[in-house]
Amino acid sequence: MSEAEQQRKERERQEDLQRLRDFRPIDDDFMRCLFKDNVPLAELVLRIITGKKDLVITDCQTQKDMKRLAGARSVCLDAYGTDSMGKRYDLEIQRADKGADPLRARYHSSVLDIENLDAGQEFNELPDTYTIFITEKDFYGMGEPLYVIERMNLTTGKGFGDGEHILYVNGEYRGESDLGKLMHDFNCTEADDMNFDLMAERTRYLKENPKGVQEMCKAMEDMRNEAALAERKEIARTFIMMGELSYEKIAKGTKLPIEEIEKMAGKEKRNNL
Repeated sequence: MSEAEQQRKERERQEDLQRLRDFRPIDDDFMRCLFKDNVPLAELVLRIITGKKDLVITDCQTQKDMKRLAGARSVCLDAYGTDSMGKRYDLEIQRADKGADPLRARYHSSVLDIENLDAGQEFNELPDTYTIFITEKDFYGMGEPLYVIERMNLTTGKGFGDGEHILYVNGEYRGESDLGKLMHDFNCTEADDMNFDLMAERTRYLKENPKGVQEMCKAMEDMRNEAALAERKEIARTFIMMGELSYEKIAKGTKLPIEEIEKMAGKEKRNNL
């Protein structure tokens, strides 16, 4: 490794360490590492948000990719959990209002349905699903800690009973309730300022324990590499659509394998049929 490369690596590491110090659980990059392989923490958060004190989470995955229909837009869930009753939970951090658009919530909910019903299964086998957006700001601006969205039969005035639940959690809310204390913790940078031990312990590990710090730095490096790869693919896609360069030149310019360029070109052709 050249001296210039070493200096770049060290500069990036120092920048990552500063980012790590400023991270809060409501920052999605940090949230993913908080919940990774941490079922007890996921269980605590979901119990507080749903109000189900006896909720038992049996599985929790972070960065769960879901795409069951060819050509459909895929989604990557921040945290995806299953409880002991088979109900599914999609927990999302949304710091910008655009990311919390109701149509996005609708799509996430529909993807959960597609993911959880295989060919041959009856519709009554669909599990209840919970799509939960924790928003940094009060998305609906009414000062409520939680906004619960359910389908209704407007004619009868009764709930539709389809098992779909969408919840918006107000990240600005503070109060003496567990939800108020949880939102306080989601906005803390220091473990010592947090109310819930499980949140504080995991935050302290990722920010102060050498192994945790190394884990976070590796995660940030991976995310940086993923972002760079996504940018190169977008550039390649633009050149493919322009049709002015050969696949070989596009591959050379973007440093992507020629096989990847050919695959992307084939997909663009199919989409334009």
